[in-house]
Amino acid sequence: MLLAGGAAAIIAASAVGVGAYTYLKPTAPESGPIAAVPITTMNGNDSSVVAADGSTLYAVESGASEATFTIDEVLNGSPKTVVGTTDQVSGQVTFDPSDPSSLQIGTILVDARTLQTDDSSRTRVLNNQILSTDQYEYISLTPTSISGLPDSVSVGQPFTFQITGDLTIRDTTQPATFDVTATLNQDGSLTGTATSTIQYADWGVSIPSVPFVASVGNQVVLGLDFNATSAQA
Repeated sequence: MLLAGGAAAIIAASAVGVGAYTYLKPTAPESGPIAAVPITTMNGNDSSVVAADGSTLYAVESGASEATFTIDEVLNGSPKTVVGTTDQVSGQVTFDPSDPSSLQIGTILVDARTLQTDDSSRTRVLNNQILSTDQYEYISLTPTSISGLPDSVSVGQPFTFQITGDLTIRDTTQPATFDVTATLNQDGSLTGTATSTIQYADWGVSIPSVPFVASVGNQVVLGLDFNATSAQA
């Protein structure tokens, strides 16, 4: 009995140690500056061909764009909205304002290892347990269709449309639709926002129980504030 009790205590202590290490271990560093996936348009052409037809090739500027997630929780008995952010975003777009229907969007990448919240412990749990960023560095959206584009676009006037695509989080890919508001600016840049609300469990993501957090919402709002400039300048 003493031996059995001692073994149980060792196993329990080991489990506590492993759990503590998971919570406290440093998060994985980013592997390098984020680079854009070269655009392959949905009609099968490459970006150089589309650009030759009158479209401009734009690059989403890392450092000047921001990806976010927003989720609600109850912390210490009070509701709290948790926001995670990173400016390590990349992507390519081809766009001709005289023919908005020709808009094409390549794969959007977000470096999940660089996501930060307002609390370092929460950020470690997010990276080490929830997203396992040591194994899965990037979250990606590969568009499969674009709908709701206007017939014409004027400089300085926002326009709206929707992107549906394959959203990959960790090792799971599911369809997701983003609502987009964009503006073609006087300097030729494209700026705007894209948002989508998802059930994160559909991507196999679970949130561990931690002290003082009574509950966490089932939905998360994904957002992108983008600044895209001509890659052909």
